[in-house]
Amino acid sequence: MDVPIAANVLGVTGAVCWSVQVGYSETSQDGRASSRSFSQLIPQIVINYRRHDTTGLQPTMMLLWACAGVPLGVYNIVENFNIALRVQPQILTFLSLVTWMQCKYYGNRWSLTKSLAVVTPVAALMAGVEYGLIFALRRATSDHVEWPVTFMAVLSACFLCAGVLRHYVDIYKERTVRGISFLFVGIDAMGDLTSLISVFFQPTLDVLGMVIYGSELVLWLGVFACGGYSAEGIGQI
Repeated sequence: MDVPIAANVLGVTGAVCWSVQVGYSETSQDGRASSRSFSQLIPQIVINYRRHDTTGLQPTMMLLWACAGVPLGVYNIVENFNIALRVQPQILTFLSLVTWMQCKYYGNRWSLTKSLAVVTPVAALMAGVEYGLIFALRRATSDHVEWPVTFMAVLSACFLCAGVLRHYVDIYKERTVRGISFLFVGIDAMGDLTSLISVFFQPTLDVLGMVIYGSELVLWLGVFACGGYSAEGIGQI
């Protein structure tokens, strides 16, 4: 279904949803910080900076999402998706790396120099790999070799899902959904949903593109389902 305006608007919405996370830290009675939902949409990076703390964030999830942006960016660009969906993975990787750096700086007490010394080359490497793969896969596509593009789609879906699965691990270990911001989950799921619909409005229906966003959306809905069976989860929505 070729509806460029709808595809771009929905793509932009998806990019915005993926760029915004919510949450704040409050002190519990035992003096420890606890992660709760906050009704105002403020980027997580700003919140971390203001409170000088990253309690409640999963560094592993942020790093997985940063990695996911590379194959996702390659796939979306090679497949000529709308501009919003091409830019979306770059935003995802950048913000995820910044948030991961904050986890190391505030959580692991790394120095600013060490944090930048680690993140900067990683970001440069990711950018270089993505840039090279875009040209390589365009050449492969022109030669009618499709499996590399398919591999990028599968790889990006795996990284995105792995990031969400980190929540499932925590839920299983703790036997509770306490600490999960369902407002954040809802916003991220909305980003997947709008991106999924945006792919549907592309000139040609891209099944792999729909699988990428749809697989993560299903996992987020699973997290909601876990909350639905928990009185604690319902209290945090």
